[in-house]
Amino acid sequence: MTKLVIFDLDGTLLNSLQDLAASTNYALRRHGYPTHELPAYRYFVGNGINKLLERALPESERTEENMLKIREDFVAYYAEHKADFTAPYDGICELLRELKRRGMLLAVASNKYHSATVALIPEYFGEGLFDFVYGQRDGVPIKPDPTIVFDIMKEAGVTKDEVLYVGDSGVDMQTAVNSGVASVGVTWGFRDREELLKNGASYIADQPWEIVKFID
Repeated sequence: MTKLVIFDLDGTLLNSLQDLAASTNYALRRHGYPTHELPAYRYFVGNGINKLLERALPESERTEENMLKIREDFVAYYAEHKADFTAPYDGICELLRELKRRGMLLAVASNKYHSATVALIPEYFGEGLFDFVYGQRDGVPIKPDPTIVFDIMKEAGVTKDEVLYVGDSGVDMQTAVNSGVASVGVTWGFRDREELLKNGASYIADQPWEIVKFID
């Protein structure tokens, strides 16, 4: 019986691609690097901020020093502009309210750095809807490592067979596989159905309301 539903954030709950792209392009321009069109960022995101910035740098410039250099500008800009274009996907808020009505515990598990994750949730979903919100934390490996899922499960007091994990990328599906929990791959986010299935999605949802039928 499902007691806890864990959601990825970017590409699953929030369409944040334009703000992530604008913030990265700002940081790249500040240091004289070429920028990228919006579609490219669909494949840059998903593995945390450091990997996003590394992928955005020219191949010959992908050093840790350069990544950290542009990261500082990214973080400063994103802190001020993280909600310029970002919005929940259609139907997400209704889905969350329905799950809450059914007594589900709700959680966020994101590779976005923790402070930004924690700031975005109440801005778009208010206080009290989500029971647990976890972003990328220092010293904790990022998804697809299962630590973030295990930490949420421990806090929630649930077992693996009581968890459903919802995400939009291969990284998310791998996270669920590594955690030993059932997963729903969503097709409205940044990656396609093929990637989700190839990485072990238990179920596929094309619309948010479809997730309800995977709750047992």
